[in-house]
Amino acid sequence: MRVDALTGWLDAARHVCSPNWDERPAGCRIDLIVVHGISLPPGEFGGSWIDALFTNTLDPVAHPYFAAIAGLRVSAHLLIRRDGQLTQYVSCHHRAWHAGESIYAGRRRCNDFSIGVELEGADTIPYDDRQYPALATVIRALREAYPAILPNRLAGHADIAPGRKTDPGPAFDWRRLRRLLGEQTD
Repeated sequence: MRVDALTGWLDAARHVCSPNWDERPAGCRIDLIVVHGISLPPGEFGGSWIDALFTNTLDPVAHPYFAAIAGLRVSAHLLIRRDGQLTQYVSCHHRAWHAGESIYAGRRRCNDFSIGVELEGADTIPYDDRQYPALATVIRALREAYPAILPNRLAGHADIAPGRKTDPGPAFDWRRLRRLLGEQTD
């Protein structure tokens, strides 16, 4: 797997273009990966609802929960489904709208300098075994394309938006991911 240097799209991903992106600030270096968890409706997996949310086509009457979120304009760069399948919504060269109000290592506006990777999951439901190696492969490809993404530049949504967000939640096994990446886990 690799990120196309010209386009910012991963060659192994299914591409579904989201309109919810803009240009990164001039001279901004990509140096952070933010791991998220998402399920639509909450706690349910599969289906096309995440694609619909990120492409502004979510039907507000299809589920009671959708009425409150159908008007949101959000996206992520990547989604890893429960079965490990990868979808890309926004070029990594562009700013996806995934983090919202956020701060990491004293820097605000994490969307400016990060790549958002959504995992289909929920805070308290174990993530699928197939998602961890898929995420590790994605991280390796992103680090190769963007060398400023060092091992310590990997965070959860909860880490950059504490008190506002909880994902990927306690069910996400950070130690397992770090082992797959060949990094220290103590």
